[in-house]
Amino acid sequence: MQTLARLCSSWRRSKFRLLALSMLVGLLGGLTAVAFYYMLHLFSAFFLGYLACFHPPTPGGEDPLFHFGGAGECRRGLLLALPALGGLASGILVYRFAPEAEGHGTDAAIEAFHKLSGLIRTRVPVVKAIASAFTIGTGGSAGREGPVAQMSAGLGSIIARALGLSTRERETLVISGISAGIGSIFKAPFGAALFAVEVLYKRDYEAGAFIHAVVSSFTAYSIFGLVTGWQPIFTIPAYTFTPSELPVFAALGLVCGVLSVIYVVVFYGMRDKLFKVLKTPNFLKPTIGGLMLGTLGLVFPYAMGTGYGWIQQVLTESLELEVIVPLIFLKMLATSFTISSGGSGGVFAPSLVIGAMAGAAMSSLGADMLTQPKILPLVGMASFFSGAAKCPLSSIVMVAEMTGDYNILVPAILASTLSYMVSGEWSIYEKQLPTKVRSPAHFNEILSELSRLSSELPKRATKVLMALKAREVMSRDLVTVDKDAPLESVYLLMLKTGHHGFPVVDEGKLVGFISIHELGRVSRDLWKKTKVGKVMVKHVKTVPEDEPVYNIALEMEKLGVGKLVVVDRNDPQKPVGILSKSDVLKAYNTALILSI
Repeated sequence: MQTLARLCSSWRRSKFRLLALSMLVGLLGGLTAVAFYYMLHLFSAFFLGYLACFHPPTPGGEDPLFHFGGAGECRRGLLLALPALGGLASGILVYRFAPEAEGHGTDAAIEAFHKLSGLIRTRVPVVKAIASAFTIGTGGSAGREGPVAQMSAGLGSIIARALGLSTRERETLVISGISAGIGSIFKAPFGAALFAVEVLYKRDYEAGAFIHAVVSSFTAYSIFGLVTGWQPIFTIPAYTFTPSELPVFAALGLVCGVLSVIYVVVFYGMRDKLFKVLKTPNFLKPTIGGLMLGTLGLVFPYAMGTGYGWIQQVLTESLELEVIVPLIFLKMLATSFTISSGGSGGVFAPSLVIGAMAGAAMSSLGADMLTQPKILPLVGMASFFSGAAKCPLSSIVMVAEMTGDYNILVPAILASTLSYMVSGEWSIYEKQLPTKVRSPAHFNEILSELSRLSSELPKRATKVLMALKAREVMSRDLVTVDKDAPLESVYLLMLKTGHHGFPVVDEGKLVGFISIHELGRVSRDLWKKTKVGKVMVKHVKTVPEDEPVYNIALEMEKLGVGKLVVVDRNDPQKPVGILSKSDVLKAYNTALILSI
């Protein structure tokens, strides 16, 4: 027994433990990707192929897995109705069981890392898989990377919670899950590992999790390849790099940068200006978006589905310019109808289609300027996603892996860099943060550094932090919960506000604090019956409203907390605001700037 205890203790302290768990996440993520892949093919074959007799082309590396017949002319009435029915099924599933599973799942995984300490509910992977299968399988203009990223990230979170891992370890396994899902479903293991650490920020990387992401991604890729085969998704002719053609690739990068901004503006404009203001229940909005997509599909069916087959067409065959140019912009609309309405699916596949069509349009217009014009769609895929997602490195590597041709690296690097620069701060992933300094996930590290350097800070910076009082930087938009409220209502409040902790009150008096950590200790099935007062932290550390921010920062680092309740100076039980990690970080950055 003592030997077993020593082994367990040694395992907990081992630096290889998290690598082994990353491999486990990769194993489960690969199996999940296989199941999701087959589910997508099944739904598409039945709904689009059998019912609607709609058979879009497939990429060269993927053959249809199911055949139900469906020969004859396309049934246009069903092609109109199917996206709406898929949106209805998806909306009911998501908004009834897991509202955080709506939209493109990569953003939800990013938010879980930054703001939710890596906590993802157990039911999310299942709900996301089924909802996305309905959305994509009925013709929705969406990709499979977002859903599988959120599903696998959820598996990482579940494993971490089950083993009682620390917050930092849980966040690392969430990154490993993102890498596993994308590396397997796209057969791009190294690019996916880069993507997982790059997509969290616009101008930074989560370098500390890179090795874990690599281990997880290659494990998942191995599982997926054993079942589905090792061939790349797209087949392309051989390409030889010619330096004299670089100006053409530079021009493509500039064009893709501009197009990526248009894509982001249309995508979120559709959400904020149309679907958010609709006076209809949220679960019905994907139905409306699906009906809009179906209407578009009657006129221009090329915009429906993932669009991978049309990419293959411009890579190895031919597609008329009269189709290519409209597809660039109508794919943006189709994707916005599908996902901005609350439908479940990814934005990576539509981005590849738009980028490929931009490259194909340039190759059609300037074919005489290139020895191999078919390479432009490939470079367009990488450069467009680089601008839209703020992921230049992973975009380049993933496209190379998805096609099996690394000769595109030099032109892709040039075009992707220019696209990234031209697109500025615009990103299709709105939960991305600029750098680690803005991420609550790294707050304790930054506070530790502040504590270590406190004696070295410029005197003026210290004076600024001492002069700033809690009431000047705290959030006055105080949201509290009653001690008799059920945990379910607290979780819904977290989803609505984006906060992951609230003061608990009883008749207006502060009696405790409830955070996502306390929710995570209670089984999801008991949330409706369990009262906040049963699990809340009762001994709450508070700060008076006139306390200097400098002292508060050091106190947060000492206690290892991310929020402190600010109370009235004359009534310690009367909360007047909340001071979060981000509030202190902003004050810290201000102090450093003013000290220069």
